[in-house]
Amino acid sequence: MNIYLHIEISLRELDANLLLATLAASRGHEVIVSDISGIESGLRKGLIEPGIFHTKSLSPNKGKINRHQKFVDNGFAITSNDQEASLQSYGYDEFSKTRYSDQTIDQSSAIFGWGPEDVDTLKQKYSKHQSKIYMTGSPRADLWKSIFSDYWIMPDGAPKKPFLLISSNMGVCHNKFFHEQVKFKKDSGIYKRDPKRFDLDFVKKADGYRVTAAFIKAIDYLAKNNDDYDIVLRPHPTESIECWEILLGPIPNVHVIKDGSITAWINNAFAVMHNGCTTALETIVSKKPLITYDPFQPPITIGKLANELGYRVQSLEKLSSIVDSIFKKDNPNEQKDIDLKSFEVILKKIHFDNNELAAEKIIKIWEEIGKNNFSQTTNWIKFKWFLKLKDFRDSIGMVLKRLFPNTFKHFRKDDKFPSSFDKHNIQAKIKRFQLALGIDENLKCEILSKRTILIRRG
Repeated sequence: MNIYLHIEISLRELDANLLLATLAASRGHEVIVSDISGIESGLRKGLIEPGIFHTKSLSPNKGKINRHQKFVDNGFAITSNDQEASLQSYGYDEFSKTRYSDQTIDQSSAIFGWGPEDVDTLKQKYSKHQSKIYMTGSPRADLWKSIFSDYWIMPDGAPKKPFLLISSNMGVCHNKFFHEQVKFKKDSGIYKRDPKRFDLDFVKKADGYRVTAAFIKAIDYLAKNNDDYDIVLRPHPTESIECWEILLGPIPNVHVIKDGSITAWINNAFAVMHNGCTTALETIVSKKPLITYDPFQPPITIGKLANELGYRVQSLEKLSSIVDSIFKKDNPNEQKDIDLKSFEVILKKIHFDNNELAAEKIIKIWEEIGKNNFSQTTNWIKFKWFLKLKDFRDSIGMVLKRLFPNTFKHFRKDDKFPSSFDKHNIQAKIKRFQLALGIDENLKCEILSKRTILIRRG
């Protein structure tokens, strides 16, 4: 069976999609992992055969609806496991309005829910589509389990000293200006589907500036009051490193690093600090100490669920004391109590099955959907050379854009997918997945283009 896995933000989604690809390829399926441009270009040119098209969301904007209809019209089946997931906040009602519609669900063959909250909300709101909605969990959450602890290696650029990880979800350093984000949401119809979202986005942006200022002061305070550990500020995948470096300035023992998956950083940190970030849930599941820094009265309301997890700290003095006690491991019993209470909250958001991975559940549903279908093999050599030519044209286009920006403005850098795939790195990741899962099949990985990989049996 042909399976096409769409990646939008590579730092967030690559590893989970490689887990899906490794498992699916070991079962005899041929799997493409790619940005949307590679898959959509292959469809438009008639170079790829029908199969499962697994995407990151079913948001009901005009462009996505038209794109998905082309896949359906060409015999593909569409499935989705939403990558935003609304994990950091209570409730799923708002999210169900902005990320789904009867039309986009009708176009799809299956929706894979993260847990009880999103599944129950979607089944209630879109009741005629209940049979398409499955509570599988997420492959991203699979990777938080201890079975994959050896998969995550020390990230490039990690400091030599033990480090406190600070995860940013503040939006101040977003690669797009705020007015550009508002325009996109207006054009996508998000504000029409959920009118409250317009005001909420301004509140969120204002809170983001407040949190950013507080975190800059906190980072400076922690750095000046200790010499035993370093601090790693991890920008959100959509944020600019340069922006954070300017805001922070040169602070001893502080590193701004965006490389690698956030999971690798969590696993190697001695503790994680955040405000309103999905990383909080992953930190608790990964059994790492979590510090929620919220020095505001009243507390920040955006990301309320995430901000009720871990050690909740409101002053710089208390923050320094908590970080020091965690670093020195002075509070094991308190840590266990905090983790237990936090984990009970998380289970409403994320479904964990001790006997089967979410990725395995998803693949079984794909196999049921594709039973007796999607077996026509794509001419991968022809597809590869088409993508190579496309990469070449895009490279020339970016050069011309720098020379003639007004004429070639349609060529643009994709900040969500900043780097090309590295074959050695991808093969090493697949091998680590095979070791963790006990997969003995000979799997072959081929780089078809800068952002497109083919994984299948060798």
